Amino acid sequence: MLRSATILLSFLICSIITYSQDRKKLDSLLGVINSAKHDTLKVEAFYKYGEEFESSNPDTAMHFFLKGKQLAQKIGFDKGIAVSSSYMLIVLNNKGAYKEGLEIAKEAIIIYEKRGVKKDLAIGYTNIGSQWEYLSEYNLAAENYTKALKYAAELNEKKFLRVILNNLASVTITIGNYSKGKNYAEQSLVFAKQLNDKYGIASSLYNIAEAENYLKNHTNALEYFKQIEIIGKETEDDVLILDGMLGKADSYNFLNNTSFAKIFYDSVITMAKRVDAMPYVVNASKGFADCYSKEGNYKAALPINKEGIAVANQLGTKNELQDLLFQASFLNEKIGNTAEALTLYKAAQIIKDSIFSNNNLKSIANIDAKYETEKKETLIKLQQAEIRQKKDLNYLFGGGAIVLSLLSFMGYRSYKQRKKVDQLRIAELETEKQLSATEAVLKGEEQERTRLAKDLHDGLGGMLSGIKYSFNNMKENLILTTDTAQAFSRSMDMLDNSIKEMRRVAHNMMPESLLRYGLDKTLQDYTAEINKSGIVTVAYQSMGMENKIVSNTTAITIYRIVQELLNNVTKHAAAKQVLVQLLAQGNKLVVNVEDDGRGFDTEILERAEGIGWKNIKSRVEFLKGSSDVQSAHGKGTAVNMEFNIEAND
Repeated sequence: MLRSATILLSFLICSIITYSQDRKKLDSLLGVINSAKHDTLKVEAFYKYGEEFESSNPDTAMHFFLKGKQLAQKIGFDKGIAVSSSYMLIVLNNKGAYKEGLEIAKEAIIIYEKRGVKKDLAIGYTNIGSQWEYLSEYNLAAENYTKALKYAAELNEKKFLRVILNNLASVTITIGNYSKGKNYAEQSLVFAKQLNDKYGIASSLYNIAEAENYLKNHTNALEYFKQIEIIGKETEDDVLILDGMLGKADSYNFLNNTSFAKIFYDSVITMAKRVDAMPYVVNASKGFADCYSKEGNYKAALPINKEGIAVANQLGTKNELQDLLFQASFLNEKIGNTAEALTLYKAAQIIKDSIFSNNNLKSIANIDAKYETEKKETLIKLQQAEIRQKKDLNYLFGGGAIVLSLLSFMGYRSYKQRKKVDQLRIAELETEKQLSATEAVLKGEEQERTRLAKDLHDGLGGMLSGIKYSFNNMKENLILTTDTAQAFSRSMDMLDNSIKEMRRVAHNMMPESLLRYGLDKTLQDYTAEINKSGIVTVAYQSMGMENKIVSNTTAITIYRIVQELLNNVTKHAAAKQVLVQLLAQGNKLVVNVEDDGRGFDTEILERAEGIGWKNIKSRVEFLKGSSDVQSAHGKGTAVNMEFNIEAND
C-alpha cells in the first residue's frame, strides 16, 4: 500500500512539473504576442503558441495560426506566410479537410518557388505530395515527392531524404509498382539507420515488408514484421507492436501456416482492445476468420467474423465492413444458411455501391483540385519567367512577354480542348457503331433461333409425330414374332426419345415460357431441367422479381448469358454445385452465377479466344451492364453482373 502511494505521489509531482513547464512556456509566448511589435518575431510567436493547442484544442490552434499568417501578410513577410501552411496542415488533416490543406500547400509553393530556397522547396513539395496522397491521387503524390527528393538530395538533408523516400515507397507500392517501392523503402532505411531513428527504421521496414508480401516473398516479409515488433517493444510503442504482430499473422496466413497465424491474430485482438486501437480488431478478425475458413471450420469462423462486423460498424470503416460482410455471406453459405448468406451478400453489395458512389464524388472533387493545381503551376512558371526576364529586359518588355505567353497558353489550351472533345466524340461514335452492330447481330441471332425452333417444333416435330402414329396403326394390322415385336418396341422407344430431344433443342433455342411467363419462371424451369440431368446440382434463387416487368429483348439476352455460363460450368468447371441468383433492386437487376468447381486464372479472359466468353461479354455490353469475375484455382468461380432495367427498356 505504501509503494502504491509513493508511485502516485511521484506521478503527481511529475504531472505538476510538466504542467508548470508548459504553463511557463505558454506565458512566455503570450508575453511576446502582447508586447512585441508587428514584426517577424511576433509572427513566429503566434505559430508557436498555436502549436501548443494542436492536439487539445485544434480550433484555438487554427485561430493563432491565422493570426500569424494575417500579420505576415500585413508586414510583407513572405516566408512567414508560406510557413503557416506547415502548421495549418496538421490541424486540417486531423479533421480530414485534405482538399483545403492542398490549397494552402499550393499557395506556399508559389512563395517558395519565388524565393528559390532549396530546403523550403523540399518541404513545400513534400506537403503537396502528402495532400495528394490523402486524396488517393497517388500518381500526383509521387510526382510532387519526386520534386521534393531532388532538392533534398542537392542539400544532402538526411532527415528529409528518409521521409521523402519512405513516402515515395508508400505511394509507389499502392499504385502497384512493388519492386520500385521496395527499393525506395530500402534507401529510406539506410538514412533512418544513420540517424538512429527508431520510428523511421520501423516505418521503412513496414513498407519493405508490404512490398515483399505483394511480391509473394512472404518468408522475407515475416522477418521484417518481426523486427518491427521488436522496435515497438524497445520504444514501448503500442502501434508498432500491433503493426508487427498483425504483419506476422498475415504473413503466416499467406504461407498457409494457419496455426501460427491464428495465435498472432488472437494476440492482436486482445492487445488492440486493451490499448483501444479498434481498427486493428477489424483487420485481425477478418484474417482470423479466414484461417478457420481455410481449415474448413466455418462455424468457428462465424463468431470472429461477427465481432469484426460489429467493430467495423462502430468505426464506420466501409471498405473493411464490405469485406467482412462478403466473408460472412460465404461462411453462412458453406454451413447451409443460404437465406442469411443472401441477406449478407445484399448488404455487402449495397455498401460496395455506396463506396463506388463516394469514390465518384471524390474523383470529381479531385478533378477540381487538379484544375486549380494546373492554374497555380502555370502562375509559378509565369512568375519564374518574369524574374528571369527582369534581369536583362525592362519591365514593359517583360510584361508584354507575359501577356503574349498567357495568350499563347490560352490559345493552345483551347486548341487542345477542342481536339480532346473531337476525339471523345469520335470515340462515342465508334462505341455507338459497335453497339449497333452488336445489337444487329444479337437480334439476327435471336430471329434465326426463333425460326429454327419453329421449324423444328412445327415441321420436323409434326413429321416425327405423324410417323409414330402411322407405325402404331401398322402394328395393329401386323402379326409379329416375339423377336420382331421387341425390335419394333425398341424402335418406337428410340422414336419417342428423338421427339423429346428435338423438343428440348427447340425449347432451348427459344423457350416459350420466356415470352409467356417471363425471365424468372424461365430460369427456374431451365435450372430444374439441368438438375434432372444429374450433371450438376443447381440452386436457383430470386428476390424482388414479383410483378417486375422486363422487356423481351432484355429477358432473352440475360437468359442467353445464364445459359452460356451454365454451359461453361457443365463443360469445364468440374463443379458439384452451382448457385444462380436473380435480384431486382429498384431499376437494377443483379445476376450472380457461382460454382464450387476447379476455378481458373481470370487473366486468361483478357486473351480468351473461345466464342463462349466473347458472347457473354458482348451481351453484357449490349445491355450496357457491368460484370465482375472472381476465380482462383481450386476455389470455384463467381460471376456478378448488374443491369439497369429502365435504361434497357
